[in-house]
Amino acid sequence: MPDRLVLLGSKGGPALRPGGPWPSSSLLQIGGRSIAVDCGLGVTRGLVDAGTSLKSLDLIFITHLHSDHVLELGPLIHTAWTAGLATPVGVFGPPGTGHYWRRFCQAMEFDIEIRIVDEGRPDIRDLVSIGEFGEGQVVAQGGLTVSALRVEHPPVTDCFALRFEHGAKSVVFSADTAFYPPLADFARGADILVHEAMLEEGIERLVARTGNGARLREHLLASHSFAEEAGSIASDAGVKRLVLNHLIPADDSLIGEADWTAAVRKTWNGDLTIARDGLVVGLSSAKAAAGEETA
Repeated sequence: MPDRLVLLGSKGGPALRPGGPWPSSSLLQIGGRSIAVDCGLGVTRGLVDAGTSLKSLDLIFITHLHSDHVLELGPLIHTAWTAGLATPVGVFGPPGTGHYWRRFCQAMEFDIEIRIVDEGRPDIRDLVSIGEFGEGQVVAQGGLTVSALRVEHPPVTDCFALRFEHGAKSVVFSADTAFYPPLADFARGADILVHEAMLEEGIERLVARTGNGARLREHLLASHSFAEEAGSIASDAGVKRLVLNHLIPADDSLIGEADWTAAVRKTWNGDLTIARDGLVVGLSSAKAAAGEETA
């Protein structure tokens, strides 16, 4: 299994629009492990389309509990279970992740109980272990290490950037964050930095389409990073490749890849990928795999 990053869902925010991209989720395959990072709507379909067997689901990481990052966590695991999952799954997320999982199992109790009896399945509740984390090292197993950094995403206080390392390879996810300079140290020298990005010229149109104008605008400006700021973090960190993801807005017909590239090139001159659903980034040298567009 080649080491790679697959961007399953590339948009910021939970809203879906006809023909548009899906909310946040990624597949990181590194060191023989298949790791789902965030579970917005569409993650299950995305994993299947990426060629991943749901029965091999192994590790899941949640950066924070906004719905566009956690809404399909329960359905992903349950669907994997109905597809034949019979081995343990480790789920790591911020405080509250365990509460989500327990309530999901309660909501699905009828289906779970009847499938155990009728289909002879193992108890899904015994297969899943939940690890809630704060800053610092989260996982160290089989050569894989994962560490977390609390970032600025008000009003959410438990929102964490994640750094995955195996051997000489490293991938960092910014999570949702306002411009946060300490993230550069956290991402120092990474092969890939996946950083959220926002374009100022699209905010007013997004606010008008979504509603709740003044409050939504206030949240976006206080809690997210402009593409130029993501580029600044990548430059300061000295990463090999910057991937702009969790795009805001991601489905504005007046904004194209050239607009994202022009914005980030003000602060970043290195290898660049603008996310789209299903895009693959090879990790062997942080270079693009077949089908990826770079700038």
